[in-house]
Amino acid sequence: MKKNSTISEWLSSSALGGANQSYIEELYEDFLADPFSVDESWQEIFNALPKPSNLIEQPHSQVRDYFKRLAREYSVNGATVIDPNVSARLVNVLKWVNGHRNRGHLHADLDPLKIWQRMDAPTLDYKFYGFSDDDLDEVFDIGGYVYNKDKITLRDLAFALKNTYCSTIGLEFMHVNDLEARTWLQRKVENLLNKPLFNKEEKIKFLKELTAADGLERYLGAKYPGAKRFSLEGSDSFILLMKEIIRHGGRNGITDIVMGMAHRGRLNMLINVLGKKPSELFDEFAGKYNGTGTGDVKYHQGFSSDFMTDSGVVHLALAFNPSHLEIVNPVVLGSVRARQDRIGDIHRSQVLPVTVHGDSAVAGQGVVQETLNMSATRGYTVGGTIRIVINNQIGFTTSNPHDTRSTEYSTDIAKMIEAPVIHVNGDDPEAVAYAARMAVEFRTKFKRDIFIDLVSYRRHGHNEADEPSMTQPLMYAQIKKHPTPPKVYAKRLIEEGIITEEDFIEIVNEYRDALDNGDIVVPELTEMDPETQDWRKFLTQEWSSYDGSFEKDRFMGLAQKVCEYPENHIIHNRVKKVYDDRALMAKGEKLFDWGMAETMAYATLLDDGHNIRLSGEDAGRATFSHRHSVLHNQNDGTLYIPLTQLHSQQGHFEVWDSVLSEEAVLAYEYGYATATPRTLTIWEAQFGDFANVAQVVIDQFISSGEQKWGRMCGLVMLLPHGYEGQGPEHSSARLERYLQLCAQQNMQVCVPSTPAQIYHLLRRQMLRTIRRPLVVLTPKSLLRHPLAVSSIDELVNGEYRNVLPEYDDLDPKQVRKVVMCSGKVYYDLLETRRKNNQTDVAILRIEQLYPYPHEEMEKVLAVYNHVKDYVWCQEEPQNQGAWYCCQHNFLSSLPKGSELHYVGRPASASPAVGYMSLHIQQQETLISEALA
Repeated sequence: MKKNSTISEWLSSSALGGANQSYIEELYEDFLADPFSVDESWQEIFNALPKPSNLIEQPHSQVRDYFKRLAREYSVNGATVIDPNVSARLVNVLKWVNGHRNRGHLHADLDPLKIWQRMDAPTLDYKFYGFSDDDLDEVFDIGGYVYNKDKITLRDLAFALKNTYCSTIGLEFMHVNDLEARTWLQRKVENLLNKPLFNKEEKIKFLKELTAADGLERYLGAKYPGAKRFSLEGSDSFILLMKEIIRHGGRNGITDIVMGMAHRGRLNMLINVLGKKPSELFDEFAGKYNGTGTGDVKYHQGFSSDFMTDSGVVHLALAFNPSHLEIVNPVVLGSVRARQDRIGDIHRSQVLPVTVHGDSAVAGQGVVQETLNMSATRGYTVGGTIRIVINNQIGFTTSNPHDTRSTEYSTDIAKMIEAPVIHVNGDDPEAVAYAARMAVEFRTKFKRDIFIDLVSYRRHGHNEADEPSMTQPLMYAQIKKHPTPPKVYAKRLIEEGIITEEDFIEIVNEYRDALDNGDIVVPELTEMDPETQDWRKFLTQEWSSYDGSFEKDRFMGLAQKVCEYPENHIIHNRVKKVYDDRALMAKGEKLFDWGMAETMAYATLLDDGHNIRLSGEDAGRATFSHRHSVLHNQNDGTLYIPLTQLHSQQGHFEVWDSVLSEEAVLAYEYGYATATPRTLTIWEAQFGDFANVAQVVIDQFISSGEQKWGRMCGLVMLLPHGYEGQGPEHSSARLERYLQLCAQQNMQVCVPSTPAQIYHLLRRQMLRTIRRPLVVLTPKSLLRHPLAVSSIDELVNGEYRNVLPEYDDLDPKQVRKVVMCSGKVYYDLLETRRKNNQTDVAILRIEQLYPYPHEEMEKVLAVYNHVKDYVWCQEEPQNQGAWYCCQHNFLSSLPKGSELHYVGRPASASPAVGYMSLHIQQQETLISEALA
């Protein structure tokens, strides 16, 4: 309502004419019950209306009557006054329409097998609103509110509503609070009435793609009977769905699509969408070894190719993934974000993620919720994901759907982020194609997630050796009688006169002939440009050397730069103290601590044009407040990040405080690191053992991805570790778990103990021409330990040292015992030895436990060839830490005839004790024993 307009003028305007007045009455009722349930513009209008103080306490019927009386009282200039009875019936008609928008999907024709027992939806029946069959020919003036028709009979409206909201597409969208998005979805689905949707050529193309999907499965079933392939049969339209997303994505400006999916249909996807040669797949079925890595089963393999659309080339990438199916989703999103960053796609409009889920997995696996929760956060958004659920109504072998979830739909998790869901019948290819286009357009326009629930079935068991009738006898009795999706659609096109029976037979034969020839069966495939492959220079199996030095004057200039911030940017006193100390370090007046050395590693890399991405819970300040890379203004909350202000040509630096998730976030960062070798990607755990929650990421991607799939990755994991009496959950980063996973030069496990070492370690990870994961056990108390400091010369000169020798000036000939250790326990040993004035015990630090530094150890131990007593000292219990995994390496470094003894905590089921007094007692005992 305009500021100076009267209520009379507003009520007499066209907005209140005809049916709209009844609609507004309903809005007004909602407003009285909850003012925030209507749009802000309506709140402003309704707040301006005069009303008795007790109106909100009146029954809705009285509220309606009051509103009508108000309309009549202020009606002027020929405004329409509706008969109360007619108005009430029209309100009920509009309620019926909204009932379909809200719950029409519950009566949609979604199940090809017609056995799905659906929830009842009485609000979809006009009789619920007081109408009868005798009213079907009554005409209602709906004022263009529905289907752009002013007047319509109840009968015609019933037909229109059924064909829109209860057809082979059932749209769930009324939970979307964004009015523009909800209106767009409503109009898009109501356009289904505008037939025909597809031309003859498109329909024939759809049939060919269905035939290809079915043809490959039949071919493999005949050629390799009983072999596991996780057949797509029954959900054949998934191939059509994916190809239509690619085609329509090209029309909407998409240049890259990254996909993640489970086993089912993966082989079909590889052959019929990505264009893998069938002959290569046949070799995999035959078990032929390709000579690279240890490999993986065929339905875990990824692929990349270029797909030509009528709008240009779209690059496709299918992510490799293990049997822990849903874990690939955040990996895909991380890869997408990296690609967007790499090409400067700040609007998230060129690179599209598509994730494919199973109906049981999408509802059952918690990483799905974690990934959805990340979807709109600043550090993890990718501009929306198209999420496809291949819904075979079974999942694995569960015989009762009530055992798989607690909701009506497997996709109900989408509602947590207000993502719309398009439920579609997999036996209607045209509805599937329409759903694909709708999803692409929605994601393009609104940059939000959208789900496609492809309701279909599984013609065989969970795998081809499984007998599904054992647990689903009724369903499989129906499936055996049900024609395949290509036959269903071919019959439809024959009846429409678009093809003949002979045409269909020819399509089937042409595809089978192509498979016999081993040819690529995707006509849209085009040759990839090798110049776009970023990983070529990093494809090496050797741990290359590097120059770790940095020009001192340039280093000093950067050190001063990272300590600067605007005078009017008021920071917390404790943070100011940190920055004041760093300024002294930059001037050479104070030795470098851990936080400043780490910051300088980033600064020097950025200065050389490298990019850095750092994430984790509290990553900006760090859990133990040593980093403070983001400065918060105490007056207005604005941020200042010194590492982004070095100079105009520097690399890109970003640091993100992640959502409270380890599994999805670590998987995301892994995906990011696999897609951009020129960015140092770092994930920091809040406490080292929090990475336990992400163990599947570590086991199935980080430690084994290169050997299984040839996927190199330079991800860095920073894991705070150290026994400070903080109990079982905050002491150990579970070093033993990473060491157990080490083999075939797959990753690095390092325990740096000085600021110079963390500086060089981070730089080494970026400067060497190799990209393998780096697991770093970082300290807690050493962040501020007076002995854990380094000079400028130690930083600007040299490189990371895998073994640190004895630092005190001991005479090697007087040494009778050598203690080897890693991490914080070194300083406890050093301080006690100095306190005791001992000169006969040398202390060595092994700073890289894997790959084990044999040559460096040999050089450091050369001066102790006369020593027979060697000790490995650790803080962790004997069954944890490095002892069991590394003692064979320690022994290999010792002189002949010497002995190696373990000193540490006794074996324990728990990582650490929970009582400070007991912790101190254990620590004193192991230090004394090591030096005895």
